[in-house]
Formats: sequence, structure tokens, C-alpha cells
Amino acid sequence: MAGGWTRDGAVSEQIEASISDELARLKARRVPVGESRSHCAECEEPIPEARRMALPGVKLCIDCVRDRDGQTQMRGGINRRGSKDSQLK
Repeated sequence: MAGGWTRDGAVSEQIEASISDELARLKARRVPVGESRSHCAECEEPIPEARRMALPGVKLCIDCVRDRDGQTQMRGGINRRGSKDSQLK
């Protein structure tokens, strides 16, 4: 069910495109490779055995990963592809 000037199925296509874009971004993320470290590369705290087994190639402890992840900006939930504002520019 489309509304206004859109064709039928346009909203579904926008949602699917947004999901595909996000999945591609997640797949492109770098993952740890190689041997896991026994101690964190940043703070030198021991990395628990369970974490090393769950994530082969892990280099950081959980606290340092949380600090690093907190520095990245969260993506907005707005679909810019289908935004009317993006079409006006």
C-alpha cells in the first residue's frame, strides 16, 4: 500500500534497502584474527579464558572494548534514501 506519489511496494523496497545497507556495513567490520592475547593490549589486564575462546584473535578486555565502542557515533534511524528532504536538495 503506497501513499501519495509513490508506487506500490516503494516503502517495502526502502525498508529492504536500509536493512541490506546495514548488513553490508556490519559484514565489512574488521574482526579479530590470529592468536588471542592473554592480557589486554591497552590496559594489560588479563583477558578471561571464556572471552578468548568465544572470540579467537581477541586483543582487548571487555572494559577497553566498551570504552572504544562508546567513542563511535551511533547511526540515526532515519532512512535517508526515502527522505523527502534528501530529494529536495
